Amino acid sequence: MKTSLLFEFTADKVNNKILIKREFNADQDTVWDAFTKPEILDIWWAPKPFISKTKSMDFKEGGRRLYTMCGPNGEEYWDLADYVSISPKTNFQYVDGFCDSEGNINTEFPQSNWNVDFLDQGSTTLVDITISYETLTDLEKIIELGFKEGFTLALNNLDEIFKK
Repeated sequence: MKTSLLFEFTADKVNNKILIKREFNADQDTVWDAFTKPEILDIWWAPKPFISKTKSMDFKEGGRRLYTMCGPNGEEYWDLADYVSISPKTNFQYVDGFCDSEGNINTEFPQSNWNVDFLDQGSTTLVDITISYETLTDLEKIIELGFKEGFTLALNNLDEIFKK
């Protein structure tokens, strides 16, 4: 088991993108499942003490995942992922946005386009994520909301799953 795993998080303000490279101590199939199966996503996707609860998920091109991050005091932050493209085990792309519990997009927050690549490295898997925003203002708003800190904590939750 590799003890020093790659983690890079870059806010590319010239191109309105967040670039994340994260290595995991698990094979490609296992990491793919962790990102594409709701019963596994709900274990790790939210930063503690929040928990993720999937209301519905249809992981296919044209499908979607509607879920909420529930806080310890009953807060609910709903999100919708609309799947655009899926290449099994290696890549998927989706449009992401905050919404209400029925999936109606909240236009006060920016939507983003996610490209998620899974690269088999033998005993580890590298997940390479590019999140694109329409404007620099949109990117900065998400950063101000604490995206880097929250997503880093969530990815650390995934490490705990792979240790089991």
